[in-house]
Amino acid sequence: MKRFVEGDDRKQVALLPECVDDYIGQDNPVRIVDVFVDELDLAELGFNGTTPAVTGRPSYHPGVMLKVYIYGYLNRVPSSRRLERECQRNVEMMWLTGRLSPDFKTIADFRRDNGVAIRNVCRRFVELCRGLKLLSADTVAIDGSKFKAVNSRDRNYTAGKIDKRQQQIEESVQRYLDAIETADRISPTGFDVKTVDLYGKIARLRQQMRELDKIRKQLKKQPDKQLSLTDPDSRSMTSGGKNTGTVGYNVQAAVDTRHHLIVEHEVTNVGNDHGQLSKMALLAKNAMSRPRLKVLADRGYFSGPEIHACELAGIKAYVPKPLTLASRKKGLFTKRDFVYIAKHDEYRCPAGERAIRRFTTVEHDMTLQVYWPSACPRCHLKERCSPSNYRRIRRWEHEHILETMQRRLDRKPDAMTIRRSTVEHVFGTLKHWMGSTHFLTRTLGRVSTEMSLQVLAYNLKRVMNILGVERTMKAIRMAGS
Repeated sequence: MKRFVEGDDRKQVALLPECVDDYIGQDNPVRIVDVFVDELDLAELGFNGTTPAVTGRPSYHPGVMLKVYIYGYLNRVPSSRRLERECQRNVEMMWLTGRLSPDFKTIADFRRDNGVAIRNVCRRFVELCRGLKLLSADTVAIDGSKFKAVNSRDRNYTAGKIDKRQQQIEESVQRYLDAIETADRISPTGFDVKTVDLYGKIARLRQQMRELDKIRKQLKKQPDKQLSLTDPDSRSMTSGGKNTGTVGYNVQAAVDTRHHLIVEHEVTNVGNDHGQLSKMALLAKNAMSRPRLKVLADRGYFSGPEIHACELAGIKAYVPKPLTLASRKKGLFTKRDFVYIAKHDEYRCPAGERAIRRFTTVEHDMTLQVYWPSACPRCHLKERCSPSNYRRIRRWEHEHILETMQRRLDRKPDAMTIRRSTVEHVFGTLKHWMGSTHFLTRTLGRVSTEMSLQVLAYNLKRVMNILGVERTMKAIRMAGS
């Protein structure tokens, strides 16, 4: 075959075989995985099997298994069966493991049995990034995203889903009974195969009805009145403002605004972000080891007590207030149209009347002061204000914190643009890597371990892109020495 690049003969015997290391370039990312794991104190991080047993069959060192998983998630190979094949055919994996080929069960068991230690490795890499001054920004963006679980929507039940399914079954049974009655009128004495088939369908539907009754009894024992049969910890959640639900987990992440590294993350099965702000902000503050921190979040995180908790911890929150107010939809004045006068502890309404404080109440564990003006019944703007006799304004005891935050937002109009460009592409990248079925494992603890491996792989790639392979290896060695 002239004029083509020709390969070597497969059966050609080499006098001096090539070294495996010759196949791995000095700038290959697999070398970073090797250096990073070798510098870890695996026993301190909590890995099982760091000290070999005196008797029995020798086990694989946890460092080798950790390298296999980090390499797999870096290259979008999270499956234990696929990792087993990669160990047998992938030159980079052969170099990394010393030509060891653990079976898929051993690989899967390592991830299952060392979940806490793997999550500690993810935190250790964030500490390394902090030591490299890669977390020098004073601002993080926090957001949550829904990731699909192994559990399908058909295997997730609520009372409403069971009612709807049972109604569909009853309608199908009645339709089949009508079809049988019609068939009997047409051929009252003959053997009809279609009629026998319909009776079989009715029997199967009634069996489904009995199974749904059993599931309804199990559902009553669940605290949140929701039951998932495949992954018991997964929950049905609406995502992206759509009417369709995703059965999965709500992954929270705090990302620094300078290098877009994931500072902290947490997997929850709560379908909303309402109570997650202060917890994620405090975790990010501790991970970055900063006395002060700024936090950007969307409207889903707006909560007075959460913002107050951030202020107490030295964290400045930037969270816009939700605009889904019933008064605004009806074209009525909202609370923002009433001006608070701190000197006299009263409000001035749009008509210029004084709304004075009347009494104190407690709602949802929040102490509120209630104000209203005396001139409401005779006010010329009453139709635009309230259908009630008096327009009542409620003020939280820490309302000044929300007002201060709103002024910060007004001075920083690009805050939400920075938030979107910082954290949302991180979730897009992770979901792209994970494919259409996001998680492979079941239950909250194991899913958290899987997410930590994804976050570790993401941060490793980010650092390699920022520093390069050579500088990253040098930095890891210096941090470990």
